[in-house]
Amino acid sequence: MAAPKLEDGAMWDDSEESLGEEVLRMPTDEIIGRTRLLDNEIKIMKSEVMRITHELQAQNDKIKDNAEKIKVNKTLPYLVSNVIELLDVDPQDMGEEDGSVVDLDAQRKGKCAVIKTSTRQTYFLPVIGLVDAEKLKPGDLVGVNKDSYLILETLPAEYDARVKAMEVDERPTEQYSDIGGLDKQIQELIEAVVLPMTHKERFENLGIQPPKGVLLYGPPGTGKTLLARACAAQTKSTFLKLAGPQLVQMFIGDGAKLVRDAFALAKEKAPAIIFIDELDAIGTKRFDSEKAGDREVQRTMLELLNQLDGFSSTTDIKVIAATNRVDILDPALLRSGRLDRKIEFPHPNEEARARIMQIHSRKMNVSQDVNFEELSRSTDDFNGAQCKAVCVEAGMIALRRGATSVTHEDFMDAIMEVQAKKKANLNYYA
Repeated sequence: MAAPKLEDGAMWDDSEESLGEEVLRMPTDEIIGRTRLLDNEIKIMKSEVMRITHELQAQNDKIKDNAEKIKVNKTLPYLVSNVIELLDVDPQDMGEEDGSVVDLDAQRKGKCAVIKTSTRQTYFLPVIGLVDAEKLKPGDLVGVNKDSYLILETLPAEYDARVKAMEVDERPTEQYSDIGGLDKQIQELIEAVVLPMTHKERFENLGIQPPKGVLLYGPPGTGKTLLARACAAQTKSTFLKLAGPQLVQMFIGDGAKLVRDAFALAKEKAPAIIFIDELDAIGTKRFDSEKAGDREVQRTMLELLNQLDGFSSTTDIKVIAATNRVDILDPALLRSGRLDRKIEFPHPNEEARARIMQIHSRKMNVSQDVNFEELSRSTDDFNGAQCKAVCVEAGMIALRRGATSVTHEDFMDAIMEVQAKKKANLNYYA
């Protein structure tokens, strides 16, 4: 097949008709000269491409080298620091340059930071480092390079190790069905603590603010801590268990810091429930005292008051406090807006005592002749813990005599053991 001639217009593209017509009118020498010019341009472009490729390779090598340096710097031990302040720095108007030395730091524009290291030294950073300035705020804990002090990474918030240990990792196994005779108290606790977390929209529709805290008070052994454990088991929220004596520390300000850290941890892991057992250890009425220990306990309580109705809203944090001595608590703790809901735990009545003994004996091999109503009438003024002790003691008595089941007489003997009465004749029957 013959090659197309230059005079053949079909070989030229339609978009280059004008160029094709011009070439057709050119003599051969001029076409050859123009071809050589095009070859020269192609060579120049190829050399330019090679130069750009070489520069690109050099830049990639530089980027790779810098990435390796960053990786090495990030694997080195960090110097722990706190962000003190973030500043917006604008470059100053320098006017026309007169050939003098220019301060590059003064020409930077953007965010700068002031940090304080763990060595108690304060530094100003014109260049923040590898962390986006928008993600930083004063008070954040960061890791910086020990030589350049550039911020390499943000660190998790620092909490006292004792506060971290207060978080309940293993959920309690108690259920509301394991608690007898406290139906009203269970309902009040669910309304004040559980419902605002699980059905927040109900309160929003009514336009009411749910209670911030609940105070459980009553004699010992009536089920205050047991109900709090059941509440922790039934909710999927974070549960922090504090004991009042834990908050009484030797050093000044240590107890208040524990309270602060506990609420900060609860706020980070919201929704959360904080349970403070034996509140009367730190919540007693304030009085004039010259002893440093008494003043420190009062400072701890003041920090608790501040956290209960602080400046920020804590709708996702609920406080449950328990005490046996509500009469000695400070009135500031009991006012509305702090521990709004107060739930009393009285001694169980006859029906409640029967229910408690049935609950604690349901896993026992109990004889058919056991009459729990009769037993409940014989345990007047017993609290819930004593009713449980009756069941345990009845099992021990049956074990002592080698029986395979617990009889009614075993329960009666157990009641005598718990009462610790040595009288010869006792009338237990109504």
